[in-house]
Amino acid sequence: MSPTGVSGPALFIGDDTAYVALVRPRLDPADPDIRRAAEDAGVSPEEFAGPGNIWALMLEQEDGEGDGFELPGLRDAEAEDFAERLLAALSTSEPFTVEAGIVLRLDARPGADAWTVTAHVTPPEGHDGPPRILELGPLPTTELVADLEEFRRSLA
Repeated sequence: MSPTGVSGPALFIGDDTAYVALVRPRLDPADPDIRRAAEDAGVSPEEFAGPGNIWALMLEQEDGEGDGFELPGLRDAEAEDFAERLLAALSTSEPFTVEAGIVLRLDARPGADAWTVTAHVTPPEGHDGPPRILELGPLPTTELVADLEEFRRSLA
């Protein structure tokens, strides 16, 4: 989940047809695509790239409808705490619920070496999108654990 000119921590849960992603994108002002976009917007590449410290929640449903919104109050420590709680819950092999504030709740049910996850997304106040429920899975346990560990490393 690193398009050209974009980096930063990202936790992607789902597959290419339905997913939720917790991301803190960091745009590279030196990237030619970012420089062109900044020029089109009439601002410097550094201003266009911004501070790179605003978290966002992105989602896409199986019908191809996507959405996303910024989470300006989210800190790295809270994102890491969410990842730690999700990692701990995956080790129990029992159904669980893990929340990331009021905007994201994951309900998960174990299967054979995989999890079926239902993501409940509630946009924050000021965002005009409706609440969404996404069915994600089956998601292989080993991939989920590896993604969570990589996400935690990216925050260090």
